[in-house]
Amino acid sequence: MDIIHTPVLPEETLALLSPRRGDQWLVDATLGEGGHSEAFLSRFQALRITGVDADPEIMATAKERLGDFGDRIEFYSGWSHDFFAECAQKGRQPDLILMDLGVSLFHYEKGGRGFSFRKDETLDMRVDVSRGQGAAELLAKIGEKELADLLYFNADERYSRRIARAIVEARSRSALTSSAVLAEIVERAVPGVYRHGAVHPATRTFQALRIEVNGELSRLEALLEAALGCLQPGGRMGVISFHSAEDRIVKNFFRERSRDFPSSPDSPIGKGGGRLVDILVRKGIVPTEDEIRRNPASRSARLRGVEKVLEKEGL
Repeated sequence: MDIIHTPVLPEETLALLSPRRGDQWLVDATLGEGGHSEAFLSRFQALRITGVDADPEIMATAKERLGDFGDRIEFYSGWSHDFFAECAQKGRQPDLILMDLGVSLFHYEKGGRGFSFRKDETLDMRVDVSRGQGAAELLAKIGEKELADLLYFNADERYSRRIARAIVEARSRSALTSSAVLAEIVERAVPGVYRHGAVHPATRTFQALRIEVNGELSRLEALLEAALGCLQPGGRMGVISFHSAEDRIVKNFFRERSRDFPSSPDSPIGKGGGRLVDILVRKGIVPTEDEIRRNPASRSARLRGVEKVLEKEGL
């Protein structure tokens, strides 16, 4: 097995979500290739984990990687939203929840779905190819202004209008189905100083399209809500984000639920009032310079965490 994934912020994540007793249950809601789960299972000998992932190919990789841990690890093939909905129905409450919102290197290196601008692959970018439309289909239909807004709001792309105009012009000549062709269009559309910077000029465009195709931002708050609703009182949840729009949603979600609500029948956490979570990491934990040197993919990562104080009424 060719392991290519290195988990980001590994020691910081282990410290934030370290079990307080031996037999606790952690849900790795974004299993990927199993890097974080491997670290937790190795460090905490009695911890049990459920790994959740919607991609059957990457799930197979994780199963091989984690096979030596036996029945301490179980797998759920599907979306995290569905997993937490089932937990709520069954009254199951994990002690710990981890979400790493980044896309696994498996998809960039071996997925063959156009996640990377460094390869010539069919533009798809879906984690679960059985659902929704791929990137090529999206680019064939979307209007220029809508595309520019998508690039700007999903990935803070400063040259969103130039890039959107270039994409629309290019697709009028032929369908955009190649990741390499899209990267070339973006590269030609931006100024030279941007083209020759430290980061490839197509990085944000590919990120924005991937986010849109997989509904990453539109579903994130609902996912956080579902996860927190299932979490055991006194349990902890950690979330690793990789760009500002994503981190902003996580930060605001945690901040809102850490407010001290008055006692009222209309209180968001029930008539008893109080707060739902305590924030464990105020500004977020970022990787050290040493980690960034060893693992450049970690450079934009930020870890936030909370501890659940009260059960939210109705969940």
